[in-house]
Amino acid sequence: MLGELNNEQIEELLTNQAVGRIGCHSGGVTYIVPINYLYENSVVYAHSAQGMKIEKMRENPDVCFEVDKIEAIVNWQSVIAWGKFEEVTDMQEQEGVMRKLIMKVMPLMNSKTNHPSHGITANESDIGNKKELIVYKITLNHKTGRFETS
Repeated sequence: MLGELNNEQIEELLTNQAVGRIGCHSGGVTYIVPINYLYENSVVYAHSAQGMKIEKMRENPDVCFEVDKIEAIVNWQSVIAWGKFEEVTDMQEQEGVMRKLIMKVMPLMNSKTNHPSHGITANESDIGNKKELIVYKITLNHKTGRFETS
């Protein structure tokens, strides 16, 4: 059976997943990339090193965000949302976002010796002092959801 997720189901999926995909477009090129993220109050928070994704979102802040939960080919849920990219420049806000993101991502690591890249430091409160780490948010303004169950 195919169907649409209601608002509560959409919010639950966005909140409970840790990996989503950003679709961004500029200069005639569309780029889709997976990210680790945190979701709160219709805002997706994430971080990145400088690269194509950040360049494209700076050029065109209108982005698409997708997250899914796939248990089987005929048992899945998916949310697609649209929103605006914005860099988080306030240091206190950056620290808060990174702290929450680390708390969400670290339990999903395979072992205690593995450590994620792109600016997550050994100490959860240390976001570093180099501009390499870019903390950003995508404020979602429209969300849709679909599902299939057997």
